[in-house]
Amino acid sequence: MEEDDVTIREQNFHSQVREYIICFLLFAVLYIVSYCIITRYKRKSGNGLIFFLDDHEDEDAVVNRISLYLCTFTLAVSGGAVFLLPFSIISNEILLSFPKNYYIQWLNGSLIHGLWNLVSLFSNLCLFVLMPFAYFFLESEGFAGSKKGIRARILETFVMLFLLALLILGIVWVASALIDNDAASMESLYDLWEFYLPYLYSCISLMGGLLLLMCTPVGLSRMFTVMGQLLVKPTILEDLDEQIYCIHLQEEALQRRLNGSSSHAYTRGGSVHQLNKELDNVRNQRNKLERRKKASGWEKNLLYPIVMLILLTGTTISVLMVALNILYLLVDETAMPKGSTDRGIGNTSLSPFGVAQAVLEIILMFYLMVSSVVGFYSLRVFEGLTPSKDDTTMTTIIGCCVSILVLSSALPVMSRTLGITRFDLLGDFGRFNWLGNFYIVLSYNMLFAVVTTLCLVRKFTSAVREELLKALGLDKLQLSNSPTDPESGKLSANGHQKTL
Repeated sequence: MEEDDVTIREQNFHSQVREYIICFLLFAVLYIVSYCIITRYKRKSGNGLIFFLDDHEDEDAVVNRISLYLCTFTLAVSGGAVFLLPFSIISNEILLSFPKNYYIQWLNGSLIHGLWNLVSLFSNLCLFVLMPFAYFFLESEGFAGSKKGIRARILETFVMLFLLALLILGIVWVASALIDNDAASMESLYDLWEFYLPYLYSCISLMGGLLLLMCTPVGLSRMFTVMGQLLVKPTILEDLDEQIYCIHLQEEALQRRLNGSSSHAYTRGGSVHQLNKELDNVRNQRNKLERRKKASGWEKNLLYPIVMLILLTGTTISVLMVALNILYLLVDETAMPKGSTDRGIGNTSLSPFGVAQAVLEIILMFYLMVSSVVGFYSLRVFEGLTPSKDDTTMTTIIGCCVSILVLSSALPVMSRTLGITRFDLLGDFGRFNWLGNFYIVLSYNMLFAVVTTLCLVRKFTSAVREELLKALGLDKLQLSNSPTDPESGKLSANGHQKTL
C-alpha cells in the first residue's frame, strides 16, 4: 500500500515537472518572438556604446532596458492569450483522435487548465502592475530635493503605483456599492482578494470585449484595403508606362523646385518641408507603379482575386455563425457562454463536423484577432499609437502592449460569446459576472452582426456612392473639406496640385 502511494506521488511529481517545463518552453518561444517584434519597432539610440555615456544617459538606458523587458513580457502574455483557445481546441481533437497514443500523454487536462490559469494570472499581473510600473518608471525623475538615481526613480514609481491602486480600488468600491445594495454584496466589499480583483478583471474584460466589438467590424472591412495595398492589383485598361513617365516628370519638377528653394537663404523652412513631403509621396507612387509593372501575370491576375475571395468568405462565415448563435441564444439556454471546471479534456468533441470544423474555428479566431488589431490602429482615437519601424518611443510601445493585451485577453471570451466555438471557458475566464447576463450576450451578438454588415456594405458601395456624388456634382464639396484624396493618396484640387 505504501509503495502504491509512493508511486502515485512520484507520478504526480513528474507530471508537475513536465507541465512546468512545457509551459516554460512555450513562454520562452513567445518571449523571443515578442522581443524581436519590439526591437524591430523600437527607436534606435544613436549614442554609441553604453560605457561612453554620462551618468544621466546611463541611467536612462537602464530604465529603457527594464521597460523594454517588461513590454516584451507583456507582449508574450498577449500571444499566449491569443493561442490559448486554439491550442485547447486542437488538443481536444488530438486526444479524441489518438486517445491511447504514448507520445501525446503529456497533452492532458491538467496542462490545459494550468495554461489557462497562468495566462489569467500573468494578464492581471501585466495589466495592473508591470505596465503601470513601466510607464511611471520611464516618466519618473525622482522627488524634488532627493538624490537623483535609479533608487529615487524606483521610490517615486512605487509611490505613484500606490496612489493609482488607491484610486482604482476606490472607484471599484463606489461602483460596486452603487450597483449591488444587498447585504451580501456590502459584506464582500471588504474582501480584497476574492472580490476586488475578480470584479476588476471582469470590468476590464467587458471593456476589452466592447473594444473588440468596436475594432473588429472596422478591421474586417479595412482588411480588404490593407491586402489591396500589399498585393498587386490586376491591370485593366491601364497604361503603366505612361503613368510612370508622368510620375518621373513630376518628381523632376519637385526636385528642381526643392533645389531652387534650398539655394535661397530667405526661403522658409515650412515650404521646404512641404516640398520634401510631396517628393516622398511622389516617390512612393512611383515605387508602387514600378512594382505593379514588374509583377508576374499570376500575381496580378490570380493572387489578388483569390486573397480577396478568401477574405470575403471568412467575413461572411463569421457573420453567419454569429447569426446562427443569435438563434441558438433565443431557443436554447445552453448556448450561453459559461465557465467549466471539468479537468477532463478529450472526452467529447465540441465540433459537430470534427477536426474540419475545429480548424475552421481556429482560422476564424486568428482572422478576427488580426482584424481587431487592424481596426484598432485604423480608428482615429488610436492612430497616435501606430508603431513605426525603428522610430517608436517606449511610451508608445507601452501603450501598444497594453492595448494588445486587452484585445487578446478578451479574444477567448468574444469567440465563445459570438458562438465561433463551443469550447467552454476555463479558469478565471469563465468567472466573469457579465457572461451570465442574457441581454448583454444577446445585444453583443446583434451589435456585432449589424455593425459588421454595415461596414461591409459601406466598403463595397463606396465606388457607387462616389459615382453618384460626381453625377450630382457634390464631389467638389468633399474636396473642399479635405486637401487629400483618401483613396488614391493624391493631392486634391484645393491642396498642392501636381504640376509638370
